[in-house]
Amino acid sequence: MRLSDGKYSISSPNHEIALYLKLTDKIYYAVDFNGENILWYSPISMSLVNGLTLGENPIVKSVDTQSVDQSIKTVWGIRSEISEQYEEIVLNFEENYCLVFRVYNDGVAYRFKTNFDGKIKIINEEVAYRFSKDMNLLAHVVGDFQTSYEKLYTSYKVSEVVEKEFISLPLLVNEENVKIVITESDVFDYPGMYIKRIGNNNRFDLQGLFPAFPKKWERGGLCQFNLVVTERLDYIAETEGTRDFPWRLMAIEKEAKGLVENEMVYKLARPSKIKSDWIKPGKVAWDWFNDWNLTGVDFVTGVNNRTYEYYIDFASKNKLEYVILDEGWSDVFDLLLERPNINVLKLVEYGRERNVEVVLWCVWHTLDRQMIEALDQFQKWGIAGVKVDFIDRDDQIAINFQERLAQEAAKRNLLVNIHGCSKPTGLHRTYPNIVNYEGVRGNEYNKFDKDETPDHNVNIVFTRMLAGPMDYTPGSMRNSTKGNFFTDNSNPMSHGTRCHQLAMYVVYYSPMQMLCDAPTAYEKYPDILSFLSEVPAVWDETIGLLGEVSKYVVVARRKRDVWYIGGLTDWSERDLQIDLSFLENKNYQATLFLDGVNAHRNAEDYQVKNQKVNKDSILNINLKPGGGMAIILKILE
Repeated sequence: MRLSDGKYSISSPNHEIALYLKLTDKIYYAVDFNGENILWYSPISMSLVNGLTLGENPIVKSVDTQSVDQSIKTVWGIRSEISEQYEEIVLNFEENYCLVFRVYNDGVAYRFKTNFDGKIKIINEEVAYRFSKDMNLLAHVVGDFQTSYEKLYTSYKVSEVVEKEFISLPLLVNEENVKIVITESDVFDYPGMYIKRIGNNNRFDLQGLFPAFPKKWERGGLCQFNLVVTERLDYIAETEGTRDFPWRLMAIEKEAKGLVENEMVYKLARPSKIKSDWIKPGKVAWDWFNDWNLTGVDFVTGVNNRTYEYYIDFASKNKLEYVILDEGWSDVFDLLLERPNINVLKLVEYGRERNVEVVLWCVWHTLDRQMIEALDQFQKWGIAGVKVDFIDRDDQIAINFQERLAQEAAKRNLLVNIHGCSKPTGLHRTYPNIVNYEGVRGNEYNKFDKDETPDHNVNIVFTRMLAGPMDYTPGSMRNSTKGNFFTDNSNPMSHGTRCHQLAMYVVYYSPMQMLCDAPTAYEKYPDILSFLSEVPAVWDETIGLLGEVSKYVVVARRKRDVWYIGGLTDWSERDLQIDLSFLENKNYQATLFLDGVNAHRNAEDYQVKNQKVNKDSILNINLKPGGGMAIILKILE
């Protein structure tokens, strides 16, 4: 709606969020939530190499508005159908560009659209966040554009952000009466965005930061798995002149638990471009974390066919859809050269007879160089998908690689799990054969670092997971209480209790969900194996039940008519009351995997209880320090 010359506003369908636009010598926008300002007027512009700056001295040619109320059916996700409601205003400017603003009940977003002939080069995009007070942040701080997004999160205020640091997305603004997650969606043929502080004055301003286009690079990093950029050009992207640019979004919720349900990134992404009836999410028996350490077998374990046949037998018996062959099955710099002890084709055939499919790991720049030949070979072998690793960048070249891989993999009915990568920005909606991303400090760090603590495991639910699927790789069966953790590369453990790890299968959304420990570690516990066999990897409905940033979270998810509840706590012991009023008006059998009475002393202590419940029931649950819970609720006939 137009307020006066140069001023416009729109509100969310439920009228809780209001967006205001002011056009002077620049374009500014501000956001209110429940009548309080959460973002002061912040500038928007985009600078091109030809000297034109979009958003500078803007002249509005026309204004379009629309109201949308529709449903999105997902191929897979945290729910099978998403309700999408928003108000939209489009400002069309004389210089052949427009700005689109949308206000949802759970956030705001804007993007540029341009209509120029040929190619254009973008010098920079001005993305600013001007806060009227010193906001509390939960931030993933990085110091280099060469990053895998695998740091811990830092709690501090805007005023405490060091100017030379920059922050990767998603970034959580954690205020008492509002939770705001800043991130982006529909990033294609363009670099990813970071956040930095503007100056060190008394203002509380943050702004976007983009990696410039790489000019030169060389092999480097761990085992030469990275392509490390050594020189950059003076622009961030060269792209088509007629296109839609990434959405700049703020997910806005009153309470932390609402962030569990927020799907702004997915809603703003491009719809699927591929046929998807062949795509099958599922669970994976993983080899690398447990170092191929099977016990009680009559053969030498390692990267060989006998070991993988055992993994396949284990997966088949326990209804796991996939087995992964991680690093070691091939020459890492030649995917067409198998190692002597591996015969991939025989393993694929062995798995097919047992209804288990095979996924292959590879280094990204090897696959980039050999993409057509390698993917053709994988299709010929009958491989289900690839896990591509060590990208560790999100400049325009790295972003384009991900989409090109998704396209080529889809042509061959291959799934893609992207590791060593930046945060998701909705590409999994556009290419739903992308079934997972890493971009998180996950369980693997327990092999060589002591910092992977339960509060971090809670924090990533309210930050990284809002962006999309998250391959944390849970399921460690060697667990530790606070202060008793130590690293062991061949027999790794995890911080927190056994049920802390089990809860992750419900709390963490992961369509290609790993079982990180050795098959023989799970086989000692038939009740746990029964749970791992049953728990889905994708869902029909998701509800955030309880939560407080850095402290605890409880999530309920439904697949068909079976509900699952998962909960995680930090190092504090907690007593929680879980209201089951979200259930249908039926009786349910609840199977509860709970911290044992002595889990504060022995983190591997757990108990399994059964009880009847209904929608009027309240579950009183005790979580031990670093604890968790996993609950299955089935309708009683």
